Amino acid sequence: MGLSAERPDAPSEPVLVPDRLTARASYFSLAIILLVWGAIYLAGIFSPALLDDVDTIHAEAAREMVQRHDWVTLYTDGIRYLEKAPLMYWATAVSYELFGVSEWSTRLPLVLGVLALLLVTYVLGKRAYGERTGFYAAVVLATSLGPYIFTRFQIPDIIVGLWMALSAFFFLISLGQERPSRWVCWGFAATCALNVLTKSLIGLVFPLGAIFLYLLVTRNLRHILKLRLLSSTIVFLVIAAPWHVLAALRNPSQGAGEHAVRGFLWFYFVNEQFLRYVGKRWPPGYDTVPLVIFWGLTILWLAPWMVFLPQSVRQVPLRLRQLRNPLTGSQRACVFFFIWALVVVGFFTFSTRQEYYTLPAIPALALLLGAWLAKESGSPESEFRASKISSWVLFTVVVLGSIVGVALLLSSKPAAPGADLADLLKKNPQDYDLALGHFLDLTPEALGMFRPQLIASVGSLLLGAGLNLWLRYQRKPEYGNMVLAGMMVALLACVHAAFVTFSPILSSKQLAAGIAQRYQPGDVIVIDGQYHEASTLNFYLKTRVRVLHEPSGNLWYGSQWPDAPRVFETQASFDQLWASPSTVFLWTDQDHPKELAGLPQYLLARRGGKSIFTNRELGP
Repeated sequence: MGLSAERPDAPSEPVLVPDRLTARASYFSLAIILLVWGAIYLAGIFSPALLDDVDTIHAEAAREMVQRHDWVTLYTDGIRYLEKAPLMYWATAVSYELFGVSEWSTRLPLVLGVLALLLVTYVLGKRAYGERTGFYAAVVLATSLGPYIFTRFQIPDIIVGLWMALSAFFFLISLGQERPSRWVCWGFAATCALNVLTKSLIGLVFPLGAIFLYLLVTRNLRHILKLRLLSSTIVFLVIAAPWHVLAALRNPSQGAGEHAVRGFLWFYFVNEQFLRYVGKRWPPGYDTVPLVIFWGLTILWLAPWMVFLPQSVRQVPLRLRQLRNPLTGSQRACVFFFIWALVVVGFFTFSTRQEYYTLPAIPALALLLGAWLAKESGSPESEFRASKISSWVLFTVVVLGSIVGVALLLSSKPAAPGADLADLLKKNPQDYDLALGHFLDLTPEALGMFRPQLIASVGSLLLGAGLNLWLRYQRKPEYGNMVLAGMMVALLACVHAAFVTFSPILSSKQLAAGIAQRYQPGDVIVIDGQYHEASTLNFYLKTRVRVLHEPSGNLWYGSQWPDAPRVFETQASFDQLWASPSTVFLWTDQDHPKELAGLPQYLLARRGGKSIFTNRELGP
């Protein structure tokens, strides 16, 4: 394949051509998108409690940013927290400044980020293919399983998808211009910079990798030279560089010899980027998902729309002969969206990976799905046959799943009033390094606490999949699509209700409330384990905690700095603390913690499989 530009006899249409539908159609589409977003995302902003681990670690970093008036160096539990890019924390901190610190103000920036992504996806799909495509792409994205699950806690991956979509928007516009305008080029550079401030180097690797691969396969690498590289680089650096420079200046290497602490640049770029990618980061982080499961989950996150993915991908011109011929605007968009998804999934194929790492690829796949769904009603009979087959696959899977759900319902019993869900679970700590590992603890007995959600889920799935199948046979796919969207609104409401019921397992908020009733200045809170296991105590109590664990986890690096407060306790120092006049609260997930063997101990509270012990009896 040569490196020449696209052939001069290529169609002259611009890559992004909006169809001329009335403004009323656009307003109607936007109203539906807003309604679906509100029903799914905005409605769930007030509950459940924030969770242990990344949810409250990231929320605490934003809270301490406001408290310290330091918008450069992140802190959590009073310790430097230099692992992550700052944009998500800035957004949360601004929310705290405007609305105060709360659960809903913590979630608000991420929920608004989802809305922005839906609107960008709508505009991108509309201009690349037409009004219907933009509408369906946004609806698919809003109602898919994966984006919903992985916006239940504070991780920035869906925002990476937002910047990727904006990057695609600017790049595809540039393809339709003989000499791309400076605003298009600078817009692309700005979104790349924002992506870097959201997810570090990945924010640059993903858009540049997708663009390079696209231009390579379309023999148009010369287009790179048209993108005003000098001024675009300046725009990128003006936005992305200042925080990195300030963070490096304020957090240089400290000490010498065995007491040396490497500075921000080594920890942030080497340890947290390169070493993490090859699985040699220290301290070790989360476990990695097996590759085949990782690929499969990428498809599952598009449920229920994944059943239409084969025909959606089939519309992409992937043969070498097709790519060498002139491409229409919609064909170029198809190729680029496919490559966008391929780059994200391919990147993590060769690294450590978590279930949600492919989230930035989902908008691209939603756009491909939207393009196919939009043209389905006008397709030949062969395409309708594929649509019916896909609908049968979905209906069959739903029926089989419903049989399993009914069997679980029949085997479960209603939980006793006041029962603790943790007593009904089977602990699998070897799976807790996975993002969804705790849900593998569910047993038939525990499902008794989820009977209403199970019944409603089975009913909505059977009704939605059945109606969709019937409407496909009636050659009314547009109604079938709306039925599937409505089905997912109902299903995700059930998921939210189940998540609220399950949240005491994932959060220590109720234990924090028990401590708050008796906490006095000078009291000490100790976590028996790693900080992330009970980080909600730090957030909800707004006070520092200590950790009874060898130095590791989120606080390991920051604890080495000379100005770091004491955070880690050894068994010997803990024994002394326990015997001191101070009141000590010990969080533990053990009923009989070995650390308290032979020591006086008083159970203060127990909930969600976790307990609070004190070193002295406290009054009511």
